[in-house]
Amino acid sequence: MSASDGVAARAVDVWKTYGSGDAAVTALAGVSVDLEKSRFTAIMGPSGSGKSTLMHCLAGLDDVTRGEVWVGDTKVTGLKDRGLTDLRRDKVGFIFQQFNLLPTLTAEENITLPLSIGGKKVDREWFDVVIETVGLRDRLSHRPTQLSGGQQQRVACARALVSRPEVVFADEPTGNLDSQSGAEVLAFLRKSAHEFGQTIVMVTHDPNAASYADRVIFLKDGHIVRELLSPTADEVLDTMKHLDAPDFEHSAVPGA
Repeated sequence: MSASDGVAARAVDVWKTYGSGDAAVTALAGVSVDLEKSRFTAIMGPSGSGKSTLMHCLAGLDDVTRGEVWVGDTKVTGLKDRGLTDLRRDKVGFIFQQFNLLPTLTAEENITLPLSIGGKKVDREWFDVVIETVGLRDRLSHRPTQLSGGQQQRVACARALVSRPEVVFADEPTGNLDSQSGAEVLAFLRKSAHEFGQTIVMVTHDPNAASYADRVIFLKDGHIVRELLSPTADEVLDTMKHLDAPDFEHSAVPGA
């Protein structure tokens, strides 16, 4: 089995258990989901629902207990250290809540660092498109301490996109930002999917952030239990309230 046309990443009956015996905790319980190319997908759920675990397994940051994970036509499950390193360098991009910029490098050097590490040349035309879109043209020579939080996160976004990965995984990318800076980052991620054909997968707890996505997948107790297409913030918030209700019942999600 491999990821088919139109699918950027795929989980097939994925289980993830931490610990063993009486101390075992099941974070994912048979999750299957296709993440479509050139779309912005948000993953949400209550604390402990498995949303971050799912993203980490999809990105090759954590291994699965059972099941399969694919990124494009690469089977992530079973990859050795070298294969995982190649996957993270060549096929996926990461945006974290913490910006993870190197303080001694300029914004431009931070953006192109993954390419430098991989011994690849910068596609200057694509670099210019990314820089214009994130609005950092006049900040490229600045170091992180000379940038605002919003600007630092936009540098991190540009860094994730400049190598044209198959999927960009974003873990609470607006968690450390004020509302205006957060909105700028989310608008950029949405534009990256719709205009540049980039696949974005974002974990968030913020209904407003999720409303920028084309699709929101909801997890509870390690299961995918709901999804929304073209959601509004109110729809996301209402769904989250239902998930937290004590009488909530899991239901099958079409296509998940």
